[in-house]
Amino acid sequence: MNWKITAIGAGLLVLFAGLLAASEAPASKPDAAYQRDYETWKAELTGDLKQNWLPLAGLFWLKQGENSFGTGEGNALVFPKGPARAGMFERQGKEVILQLAPEARATVAGKGVLTVKLVPDTEENTTLVEMGSLRFHLIVRGERVGIRVKDVASEAVAKFQGLVFYPPDLDYRVIAKWEPSDGKKTVDVPNVLGDVSPTPVSGTAVFKIHGQEVRLTDLGEDPAKGLFFVFNDATSKTDTYPGGRFLYTDPVVNGTVVLDFNRAHNPPCAVTAYATCPLAPSENRLPLAIPVGEKYDRGHARH
Repeated sequence: MNWKITAIGAGLLVLFAGLLAASEAPASKPDAAYQRDYETWKAELTGDLKQNWLPLAGLFWLKQGENSFGTGEGNALVFPKGPARAGMFERQGKEVILQLAPEARATVAGKGVLTVKLVPDTEENTTLVEMGSLRFHLIVRGERVGIRVKDVASEAVAKFQGLVFYPPDLDYRVIAKWEPSDGKKTVDVPNVLGDVSPTPVSGTAVFKIHGQEVRLTDLGEDPAKGLFFVFNDATSKTDTYPGGRFLYTDPVVNGTVVLDFNRAHNPPCAVTAYATCPLAPSENRLPLAIPVGEKYDRGHARH
């Protein structure tokens, strides 16, 4: 048997050894100060889910005209709690008037009401209606107009098992070059409803991970205040949310911005079917793996 290694074979062995060494390279571990800040951020993320997203109990899209609601099956909108006939949402275009039955015993800003024009979540001073343990308000998503319902007595919060993350690795905390746009560019951003919205972009972050150049398009934030990205990567096939994860940054300073992928986290749609999350646009679907940040439990998938 000839054990002689050709030059090509030796080159392939060297290349394989290099790739193996890179794949087994130890993670760059954070120091104690970073770890404390990281744990605080995770606690705040969990608190936001428990307060705003896990208690969601319904999302109802309104048709033009009258939309009755209550727990009775004959209603256009069947609520999880409350009287059988709680009232009526009357939609004209994107404006909605709420008419309540006396037995609903609903309040707005602590005062009992029977009729009120609803201010949607796209404006300041959104109208929040309280009815027993339910809280509901008007949302507008493109041409869709709906009612989002929260139950402050929901068992979902008590049953929540917590979030799961990869171990932090500072090799995935990178300094990116900021390339501002001309203010005219938009990208098509899909959402879980199947809608696609042309979204203005303020620019692109350009950086390298393990020697490979990566570009991420910001979705319309103010660079002086911080950037927002929705992206997915090769881990979305197995370990992370398929539609993409969120990543927020600090402000752009002197043409650069820090992207800490350890803080990449799932959209609310990962824990509730009643959110309307954006998904990663084609520009932000990365071929490489970003094995840090929040994971996704496919065994309890919402979508």
